[in-house]
This record gives sequence, C-alpha cells and structure tokens, in this order.
Amino acid sequence: MNRIFSGIQPTGNLHLGNYLGAIRNWVRLQSDYDCIFCMVDMHAITVWQDPKELVSSTREVAAAVLAAGVDPKASIVFVQSQVPGHAQLAWVFNCVARLGWLNRMTQFKDKAGKNRENASVGLFAYPNLMAADILLYKATHVPVGEDQKQHLELSRDIAQKFNNDFGVDLLPIVEPLIFGPATRVMSLRDGTKKMSKSDPSDKSRINMIDDADAIALKIRKAKTDPHLLPETPEGFDGRPEAANLMGIYAALADMAIEDVCARFGGWQFSKFKGELADLAVEKLSLIGTECIRLHNDPGYVDGVLRDGAARASAIAEPILREIYDAVGFLRP
Repeated sequence: MNRIFSGIQPTGNLHLGNYLGAIRNWVRLQSDYDCIFCMVDMHAITVWQDPKELVSSTREVAAAVLAAGVDPKASIVFVQSQVPGHAQLAWVFNCVARLGWLNRMTQFKDKAGKNRENASVGLFAYPNLMAADILLYKATHVPVGEDQKQHLELSRDIAQKFNNDFGVDLLPIVEPLIFGPATRVMSLRDGTKKMSKSDPSDKSRINMIDDADAIALKIRKAKTDPHLLPETPEGFDGRPEAANLMGIYAALADMAIEDVCARFGGWQFSKFKGELADLAVEKLSLIGTECIRLHNDPGYVDGVLRDGAARASAIAEPILREIYDAVGFLRP
C-alpha cells in the first residue's frame, strides 16, 4: 500500500479552514493508504511559541484530529519531536539542499517580511525539515495545498540530489495528492481575509470545539451583501462573502460550486444562511463535542501519541540507518 505522510502545526484553536483544508482529507485517506499523521511541533518553533501553550496546543490539535475521525489504530498519529529521526535527517538534508533553492521559497519571504535578517535559521531551513518528515518514512504521497506545493517540489529535488550524490536508489520521488479545487475558507466577518485563529473576533471563524448553537449563531451573523445569491460562479466577482458562504456549503455538502449556485441562486442570504447553518451543525457539532471530551482526557491523548511515536520510530529507524550508511556515517 502506498504511504502518506502529512503534518499539522499544533498552534491550537483549529477552525473550519483547518478541517476542510486538511483534517477531513486525512480521515478519507485512511482506507486507501498507509497513513502517518504528525503534530509538527518542531515546525511550530521556527517562530516563538510560549512553551506551556505549545504543550497544551499539541494535545488540543491531536484531540481535534482524533475527534474528526482519524483512527489511531488504522493510522499512526504522533508528535514530531518525539521521533528523533526528524531532526537527524533534517541535518543531512541541510547538507544536501542548496542555499539557492531555499532562497527561492516564497513562504519564507512572506513569513519573514521586512525582518528577514532577524528571522530564525529554522524558519529559513523549514523546507529541509519538511522533506525529512516525508522521506524519513519513504512516503510516496503527500496531500498538499497551494501554499505547500513549492516545499513539496523541494522535497523531490532533495530526494533526487541525494540519490544522485550517493549513487543510490533509496529515496522516493514523492507525488502530490491534490483534492480537486482547494477549499479556501475565508473569515465570516471579512470575505477578503482567510479564516484565522489569530483574528481577534471569535465570530470570524467556526472553531472545531464550537457547539451547535455557536455554529448556527456565527453563520447567521456572518457578513453578507445586499444582493441575491448568484446563479453561477461568475457572479462571485466583487462578492467575496457570497463566494465564501456558498463555497463553505459546497465543501460541507461535497457538491460542486456550480451545483450550489444552481440550487440557491436567486435566494436571499437570510434564507440560505438557515440551510448553511443546518448543514454545518449536522457535519461539525458532534466533532466539537468529541474534541472537548478528548481534551478533558489528556491521559488518553498522550497514550495515543506515545503509541504513535513508537510505531513511527519502528518505521523510521531502519530507513535512517540506510541513509546514514549511504552518507558514510560509521555504525555504532
């Protein structure tokens, strides 16, 4: 069976965008792939994290992943820092990747902004660690969004250069998994901005821990415009809130956006919001309840993560040894 590796940063307060963009796909992949899912806390610290909050957020994100339906027996669920091979292989890849490759990474430029000289080395070398995450398990496929495509291409370049440099056929050339049109979930208060946990308004997002009442209220209060809903996607031009709310409906209902427009085109926002609220409550409220239950049972969550780390290590250690042998590291 082909193997998938995918990770999510444990920065807490997961929302609808995280669910539709990543976690729901993880749940669906489990029956067709050998899946390894990771809370990438080492990536998180490329920018400052409060240590106590990072511990709490790691458990919170793990609980959300489990609540959404990832089966810790069918898949491996673990925390990145609990498997030393990630850092060990990242150093090897630091010596394989070229500075010119990393200088082309647009996400570093975006995150570092004008303070490039004050950015951490870890933020700059982040893509090498991402390549190590994937190739430590010889993963064959990685689900990617638009913002990670460039990093996956770098992982492929690193694998190819490693194989060429050391005359081996050891590391796979990883294939991306793309799930049709990306669901870009925007703020409920401003359709031009991405839904984000950092937005000061809790009404801007649907959190994975929200109950049915909170979900319905946030949708009813979501920003709209004064016009009827468009009958085709071409009608979204200049109407970000219509595009966002109808896009959320399409994603939750597994419908094409064209079909959503055909069904609800010409409706008032107020009537459509009732339909959207009912659908969102149906799909999300039980996940929120389970998130809270698991978050209140840290012993269970920690046990799942320990077991996952042990299973991940059992796969990673012999692969890392092969890589070390190819590089020429003396065996202990």
